[in-house]
Amino acid sequence: MTTFPENFLWGTATAAYQVEGAWNEDGRGPSIWDTFSHTPGLVANGDTGDLACDHYHRVEEDLDTLAALGVGAYRFSISWPRVQPGGSGPVNRPGLDFYSRLVDGLLARDIAPVATLYHWDLPQELEDAGGWPHRDTATRFAEYARLMGDALGDRVHTWITLNEPWCSAYLGYASGVHAPARTEPAAALAALHHLNLGHGLAVQALRSTAAASAQMSVTLNLHHVRGVSERDADAVRRADALSNRAFLGPMLEGAYPRDLIADTASVTDWSFVRDGDEATACRPLDVLGVNYYNPTLVRQWDGSSRRETADGHQDGASSPWIACEDVEFVRQPGPYTEMGWNIDESGLSELLLRLHRDHPGLPLMITENGAAFADVVDADGRIRDERRIDYLRRHLTAVTEAIAAGADVRGYFVWSLMDNFEWAHGYAKRFGIVRVDRDTMRRTWKDSAHWYREVVATGKLPS
Repeated sequence: MTTFPENFLWGTATAAYQVEGAWNEDGRGPSIWDTFSHTPGLVANGDTGDLACDHYHRVEEDLDTLAALGVGAYRFSISWPRVQPGGSGPVNRPGLDFYSRLVDGLLARDIAPVATLYHWDLPQELEDAGGWPHRDTATRFAEYARLMGDALGDRVHTWITLNEPWCSAYLGYASGVHAPARTEPAAALAALHHLNLGHGLAVQALRSTAAASAQMSVTLNLHHVRGVSERDADAVRRADALSNRAFLGPMLEGAYPRDLIADTASVTDWSFVRDGDEATACRPLDVLGVNYYNPTLVRQWDGSSRRETADGHQDGASSPWIACEDVEFVRQPGPYTEMGWNIDESGLSELLLRLHRDHPGLPLMITENGAAFADVVDADGRIRDERRIDYLRRHLTAVTEAIAAGADVRGYFVWSLMDNFEWAHGYAKRFGIVRVDRDTMRRTWKDSAHWYREVVATGKLPS
């Protein structure tokens, strides 16, 4: 059997808009994802997050599920418009009370609360004022962080400022396949910077309000970029600068990579970066959150053949890969998940070891890893999701290999606790280890949930 460190933190994860529902109840304001999902043609099957998994009303049931799984931590996100409907001003007490009950319910079950401040649901009022390309949004985000630190900071174990700012900036403002569905490359790079700045300001705010024992983190969906051949080294460099070092640079080193600035000079002059911004973005972290699903394969485009764009992020009106017009994103060999993503766990161990080499001494945590498959409910009511179990086993083995090679990996959160609203894919893609029946909201454990419970209980992977 493969064994994990004794104090390894086991958890599972969700996000507010994907599970809560209650989109217009108890004073919650609209978010950019309400607007996006209510716009015809943007989400598969016309699905919305209006009901989602009805977690807002079924929170006690879901807390009991977490306790039965035996996990030591639960990663959830706070809906900014639920606690501060317009993105500024006083707190919305019923919304705040929901998260207070959630945190207290976790603690009562000996589960550490891991709270993500921003998992993509920007208050629509802030988007109307300019959104993340507008500098004031970073200031508002810091004020929101301070409110949450004041309210929950005595009880939250780990604070994650942002979830996957790559998606917020590039999918939201460049390719338009995520909310707010804008296709403005220069605005996307401004959004990138203000997300980095907002992260640093939020860490400062939380450090001044939360308990001294609270850990500070951010979650990045870092791309493990590989080239088809040695001739593709520059394509790898360009993609890596845009997807990884655009965040790791300011957040961990206090500076944007020079090659990123040069690569994107035709799009923006980066004048939105003011003196001191990069230092503000670089706040000491206790742990870096890493989301991983599959690697990225690139090559230099020859300029004449049909250019491949199989980056796994949906085809939009424009590319999220700003100033990478000469880079191809190559479809990789299977097997694949229902998202069309290839299954290759070696990318996870290699990514963790890269972070270990580049940022020695920084603890790491897998804050999302999982797979969507077309689950079938058998006649006996059982969901035999062997492919998901195999995916999880492969990737957890990769984590142990990285640990054995020196990477300081402190925990693992499976995505996701339950089937939920998968953004522009609606409810067509099921990532959960717990099935949610769309008609009744009934929760049913899949075989993967039982398997994961055994892993959590023993700290070992069954052979």
